[in-house]
Amino acid sequence: MTSIPHPTPASPLRIGTRASPLAMAQANLAAAALVAAHGLDPRALEILPMTATGDKIQDRALAEVGGKALWTRELDIALDAKVIDMAVHSLKDVETLRDERFFLAAMLERADPRDRMVVPDGGTARTIADLPHGARLGTSSPRRAAQVRRIRPDLETPLLRGNVATRLAKLAAGDADATLLAAAGLARLGMDAIGTAQPIDLLLPAASQGAIGIECRAEDAPLRALIAAVDHAPTHAAVAAERAFLAALGGDCRSPVAAHARWLDDGALRLDAEIYSEDGADHVAGWTQVAGPADAATLARRLLDEAPDAVRRLFAA
Repeated sequence: MTSIPHPTPASPLRIGTRASPLAMAQANLAAAALVAAHGLDPRALEILPMTATGDKIQDRALAEVGGKALWTRELDIALDAKVIDMAVHSLKDVETLRDERFFLAAMLERADPRDRMVVPDGGTARTIADLPHGARLGTSSPRRAAQVRRIRPDLETPLLRGNVATRLAKLAAGDADATLLAAAGLARLGMDAIGTAQPIDLLLPAASQGAIGIECRAEDAPLRALIAAVDHAPTHAAVAAERAFLAALGGDCRSPVAAHARWLDDGALRLDAEIYSEDGADHVAGWTQVAGPADAATLARRLLDEAPDAVRRLFAA
């Protein structure tokens, strides 16, 4: 029988995280969940922040310089070297196919998966439809850019990178007329009153949006068991379906794709997905009920078969 470790203030478990304010807030949520689940002294967990390569690059889209791995590289190195015992991730920023040395032991309950549109102080636009002709909606997300341009081909989508505070500062400085930020991230920073949530049927979220994951070394069975105590099974199943869709699609961070799974009142899990051309002019959408691990992959193959060339060429599957 596996023995679950009992960390103490003298020998704390070390939680690795990116050093951004949002990442730190998410690491604290994970730590609080572990403390509550196991009745730990809070000092038995130590949070170790690290600056990710992705946080250092502010002038280019990450797709041009390494993609999502730039968010996880430093944490992966530290986890493999046993500098940390676990890593807390915003799962939207984690590669779909992970190194087998690491194991996603738990997901916390997902927060609001929607995007919020934010305009400078004094602005009155609440939806994309409200923005003036030719307005600039800044974003670093190919998914958001394609969705916005599909809805409003007249809008510009200049690159707007940085953490939440940086993007809000750039917006206030006039670098863009609006931007889109994840509702979950704003709420975790105590900023849930900022901006206006956009309906999911207008802007389908990115896969894993709003979900926090906790990884540890795959070989560490006792720690896997300890972390599993905070796993939210409905979130885990939904996000796993979204990530299975991405894996089968063969997309990367340059491929505009949205995928969101939700539980229906009858207990069924419904997965909605959309793939786009870079400019949003072409797209294909579909949904499936997820009853087994192959269903998300089947939806991915169906959408690729239905997609026009401008969309299909962006995906490697």
